[in-house]
Amino acid sequence: MPAVLDRVLKKSVHEIGSTELTLDRIKLIVQERWQLALAPAAKARIQKCRAYLDQKLANSEQLFYGINTGFGYLQNVRINRAETTDLQYNLLQSHACGLGEEVPADIVRLMLLFKIESLSQGYSAVQLSTVERLIDFFNHDLLPVVYTQGSLGASGDLAPLSHLSLPLIGLGLMTVKGKKVPAAQVLAQHHWHPIQLQAKEGIALINGTQFMLAYGFYNLIQAERALQMADLIAAMSIDAFDGSLQPFHERLHQIRPHPGQVDTASKIRQYLSGSAIAEKTKEQVQDPYSFRCIPQVHGASKDVFAQTLAVMTCEANAVTDNPNVFPDEDLILSGGNFHGQPLAMALDFLSIAMAEIGSISERRTYQLLSGQRGLPLFLIKNPGLHSGLMIPQYTAAGIVSENKQLCTPASVDSIVSSNGQEDHVSMGANAAVKGARVLNNVYKVLAIELLTAAQALEFRRPLSSSVQVEDLHRAFRKFVSFNEADRVLADDLQISISFINRYK
Repeated sequence: MPAVLDRVLKKSVHEIGSTELTLDRIKLIVQERWQLALAPAAKARIQKCRAYLDQKLANSEQLFYGINTGFGYLQNVRINRAETTDLQYNLLQSHACGLGEEVPADIVRLMLLFKIESLSQGYSAVQLSTVERLIDFFNHDLLPVVYTQGSLGASGDLAPLSHLSLPLIGLGLMTVKGKKVPAAQVLAQHHWHPIQLQAKEGIALINGTQFMLAYGFYNLIQAERALQMADLIAAMSIDAFDGSLQPFHERLHQIRPHPGQVDTASKIRQYLSGSAIAEKTKEQVQDPYSFRCIPQVHGASKDVFAQTLAVMTCEANAVTDNPNVFPDEDLILSGGNFHGQPLAMALDFLSIAMAEIGSISERRTYQLLSGQRGLPLFLIKNPGLHSGLMIPQYTAAGIVSENKQLCTPASVDSIVSSNGQEDHVSMGANAAVKGARVLNNVYKVLAIELLTAAQALEFRRPLSSSVQVEDLHRAFRKFVSFNEADRVLADDLQISISFINRYK
């Protein structure tokens, strides 16, 4: 590692332009609030590209889309040289028409990170001061207020990125320590002047996939945690149900070696190693699929996670605005790098994969409540007088069905916009937002399985499970007690969800 970079990393600073973005690095930057700084090479690329465009515009009457023309269907309208800066201001204002819920803070931070990364590669012809101001926003945790609705996921995430960019010119709202404040006031408090946008800058700021991408990585971070906990909770359910370890035997998975399947079987064997419950002789020959096929189902979702991560990582280190400027080749090219189709399809697939984690989890909950394998109906000592854990399974079933509805792929949809110029769109923004809802639901379903498995496991006493499962059970019991008699369970469920998010 170069000495300069080593010093930067010790200060918890990510140097834009010297290190590629990976999932692990992105988690550190956002969750541990690393600072951002531009590498000298990145600064040089930004300045070189900007100087090239300024010279090109000064010495040529050629039309360049979005630089000295209108946008979308208005592409053939020439803009006078004196009005090219007005064009960029007008663009940000007219396209800032988002609606819906406000985008969560962590996702806005990711949007800023990815927009800075893309602009810093030196193909967008923005001013250095523009990128540096975005870095200021990130480092001071001054977050533009962005809304979830408004992007078709094709001409870039136009509306969300417009709201992200408005504070650069002193417009829009920002979240400061949890409170919404006019951007002009925030700039004044920091003695910053609004950025004077130059030709091309507005379209560089709002063309791009950073809204979809930010949600994509947020969803991946949530999915990674859910997949880890799903295996561990499933291990507890296996012992709680007095299930067999035979379906997890290494030889079975060597002859069908999908990576996720092999990993899941290995994890279950590891989690249940040394379990007295697992080692005792079983009366049943086979278990239901929701237990027996955990490696195949969880594993398939893990493989989709890996595919989605590859797509998102490529995008995080890419340039996605339009047009793009290539100073060394003397080229200004208008294309379609802003189109979100790769992300849209990956995001849809990830939603489907994670919904299946919730689906099979709910089935395990159902089986644990069924009165089989020596367990009382609904896991309560006096069923009839008490309903026990009957109704949390209803809740899980309703959530699983909601996820099925949410998993209708957004990427198979399209709608014509801009008077027919933008005639095929990805709907990747919708895929991204609903993917976050799917994952939120998966955590709820896993929490219900954990609540149920922890209750069922106590009916196996005096036999104990493995060290890892008993550690999980013991930690969970510090927050949620054994259900001796009917009580309001909503609080238990909320605590279970929080527990899953923080258990290590």
